[in-house]
Amino acid sequence: MKPLQPPDSIHLQAAEGWIGLGNYAEANDELENITAENRAHPDVLQLRWRIYADARKWEACLHIATALTKMTPERRFGWLHRAHTLDKLGRTQEAKDLLLSVADSFEANSTIPYHLARYCARLGQIEQAKEWLGKALLAADGLEAAERLRKMAQEDPDLEPLRGMP
Repeated sequence: MKPLQPPDSIHLQAAEGWIGLGNYAEANDELENITAENRAHPDVLQLRWRIYADARKWEACLHIATALTKMTPERRFGWLHRAHTLDKLGRTQEAKDLLLSVADSFEANSTIPYHLARYCARLGQIEQAKEWLGKALLAADGLEAAERLRKMAQEDPDLEPLRGMP
């Protein structure tokens, strides 16, 4: 899909700035300034998902993330956020199954295996969780990234069952 052009790209950048400042209402207002034909652009939908997630509008988030997986299946954002939304809706097994279905497509990235580890741990599948966390650490981009991921895993409440295990 082609990148947005001004003035829509400027409104998108402004919305990103507002989100960075934690002002989701202003971010939403900026997205409303984007022309109607570009409001369904994947970059716009990606920010819209973040706004709705902040408001905990999970059904709307699910529709957006599902649309993103269909429009841009090569981008991991839609898959991760669709899984996150399913989890927030209490559908953790579906979230896990969804990420399992695309894990091979994104094996060079640590994010999907990390979230698979989280979902497995939450489902009580501790051995699988350990395996996925190991894959996430191996996929991390360099030693520094692996160390950040390790620290994040140590603080992640979903991964609590893995702590202290060999």
